Amino acid sequence: MTIDQSVANNVAEPSLRGRDFSVRDRVVIVTGGGQGIGREYARQLAAAGAIPIIAELDAESGPSVVAEIESAGGRAQAVQVDISDPGDVERLIETTVAEFGRVDGLVNNAAIFSSLDMKPFEEIPLAEWRRVLEVNVTGAFLCARAVSKHMRSAGWGRIINIGSGAVPLGVPNYLHYVTSKSAMVGMTYSLAKELGTSGITVNLVQPGGTFHEVPRKTLSEEAKARQIAAQCIGRGEVPADLSGLVLFLCSPAAEFITGQTLVCDGGLTHG
Repeated sequence: MTIDQSVANNVAEPSLRGRDFSVRDRVVIVTGGGQGIGREYARQLAAAGAIPIIAELDAESGPSVVAEIESAGGRAQAVQVDISDPGDVERLIETTVAEFGRVDGLVNNAAIFSSLDMKPFEEIPLAEWRRVLEVNVTGAFLCARAVSKHMRSAGWGRIINIGSGAVPLGVPNYLHYVTSKSAMVGMTYSLAKELGTSGITVNLVQPGGTFHEVPRKTLSEEAKARQIAAQCIGRGEVPADLSGLVLFLCSPAAEFITGQTLVCDGGLTHG
């Protein structure tokens, strides 16, 4: 057998699997899935036949999204969880595995952002700095660590970290948030190296400024207009613009994409 024939034999099976864009029956945890962009990820995953597990700190919003999904004929489950608490995260995974037998995907979406006041970095209280990193970075680490053992056993998994266009733009007066989202880039690259041989992909989705139902008091109408004017696509980004990318990365079709930052911001930034 020639080297070319050997290579062709080795890639034939994955290339066939790679044509499958379906996420039907995939069990996908979406942190912060009770509102904003996370809510749309959960809704669109369910519409495509997946089973989103809505990991949400707020006791009311998670079940509310489940009700939305079930009224549309889908399946979902809500688990109240503080992702910065290791015990809570372990309970989230145990609950999911007990109910569905596995975890196929994790969307590390939960983050502190909309509630933050813009301020010079010298004025950020240390407690606020620590809490933002604890949720935005440590929470993602804890969730990835907890799902990885189940994904390794299955030989299949998808971890999708959510970054921010604030990182390449170097947005001022949000130093703790921008720092936390910068950390997600490195986490993605390193996790991809550690988990790739187990059939687990790890990628980062980088949204631009996305407009949704969660109020953000520091964003004025003038600032919104400036952002849209700077984009190649002249309208505001909405959560639905991101959900297709997340669904694709959760599917078998994305099995050879890992350790990547995928930008979806209407052309606001250029890599």
